Amino acid sequence: MGRKNTDKVVFHQIQVLDAGAKGVSVAKAPDGKVIFIPNVVPGDVVDVQTFKKRKAYYEGKAVKFHELSEHRIEPICDHFGVCGGCKWQNMKYSQQLYYKQNEVKNHLQRIGKVELPEFENILGSEKQFFYRNKMEFSFSNARWLTEKEIESTEDLGNRNALGFHIPKMWDKILDIQKCYLQEDPSNAIRNEIRDFANEHNLAFFNPREQSGLLRTFMIRTASTGEIMVLIQFYENDKANRELLLDHLYEKFPQITSLQYVVNSKQNDTIYDQNIKLYKGRDYILEEMEGLKFSINAKSFYQTNSDQAYELYKITRDFAGLSGDETVYDLYTGTGTIAQFVSKKAKKVIGVESVPEAIIDAKANAERNNITNCEFFVGDMKVVFNEAFIAQHGKPDVIITDPPRDGMHKDVIDQILKIAPKKVVYVSCNSATQARDLALMDEKYKVTRVRPVDMFPQTHHVENVVLLELR
Repeated sequence: MGRKNTDKVVFHQIQVLDAGAKGVSVAKAPDGKVIFIPNVVPGDVVDVQTFKKRKAYYEGKAVKFHELSEHRIEPICDHFGVCGGCKWQNMKYSQQLYYKQNEVKNHLQRIGKVELPEFENILGSEKQFFYRNKMEFSFSNARWLTEKEIESTEDLGNRNALGFHIPKMWDKILDIQKCYLQEDPSNAIRNEIRDFANEHNLAFFNPREQSGLLRTFMIRTASTGEIMVLIQFYENDKANRELLLDHLYEKFPQITSLQYVVNSKQNDTIYDQNIKLYKGRDYILEEMEGLKFSINAKSFYQTNSDQAYELYKITRDFAGLSGDETVYDLYTGTGTIAQFVSKKAKKVIGVESVPEAIIDAKANAERNNITNCEFFVGDMKVVFNEAFIAQHGKPDVIITDPPRDGMHKDVIDQILKIAPKKVVYVSCNSATQARDLALMDEKYKVTRVRPVDMFPQTHHVENVVLLELR
């Protein structure tokens, strides 16, 4: 028991020094250990109540503010601080960009330890709110209560919620009234679903008992104005399901694609589920430089359409294509980058492990009358071999946009073996990107680096690197 008490120390007048990993800020304790503190901004001076003590660090929360940072601004959202998203909404946008650029620089220098050119300035997002094209919300009959509500003696009435998971609480959902991440009618549709479900006593999901009708809700919007709504039901109750879906379609005739899934398994992922079309068509269309991309309920597509366009332009610029090159696009997803660069290349070969993504890529290429792109399914480290390269030709340029884990070592070895003149490496995790750059250093020199902010108000940052043969 004594151990617990020693964990909970209050440190007074602590200056917040830096923005750390995962959107949490960093300070130093009097004993020299690091303290991780959420919801504060570098420059704040605070009293910190610690709640976790480890060998090298503490975790704590600010219980009193003595001085406020000059970089601090008033968060716009009522849910800030409780909701796990938008952790940097209390920090000026210019400062967010500064810390993102810094993180990329630190990773590439510290982990990569490779020679680096002068960094190009991070490309900020024109929209700092309402920029996401996809949001997912969960239903729960056990709404997360605020401290004020817990202390109140009043009857809290209906505990139904439609919103986001509280961080680290798998069964607690914060009821969201207005979210600043996706353009309208996103908020209107979500709030209408909750109100209608409450009025008609439709049962919200109980994650502990695994019961209830309404489980999750996804909405996708496109820059073309098209809207997809997918509701996941836990129970197969046709009458109530149709009651809700009909109401929604009547109330929001602008919905292009209304779909549902009945999923009574333990987890709520839809990727192994049979999705049913209720009204409209089973995809929406996104457009970029005249190219049209169909997005279905399971498609992977960059979540910020406007910044995806900027990211792809930087990628194309780094590739510096003249029209004669064979380009390989590794981890091609639905082939957006491949098709985006295709008009400047002789041919583009896209490789991706998710079969559905490749079906989308082929359909999109056909829709866009692109004839110089070919797409192949397979695990990158297996497919990308000597025989594959002999069949499709040695690439002059490789574009690679791997998942957060970075590239498999076998893929890097193969790139080093075939030694294309240029590699453009797009990454959503500059730490694993830096590790991969170190492995490629024997043959490649980093000649350009440009971070791109896809997710304002969060700590996430994309980075584009150009590698050229030494």
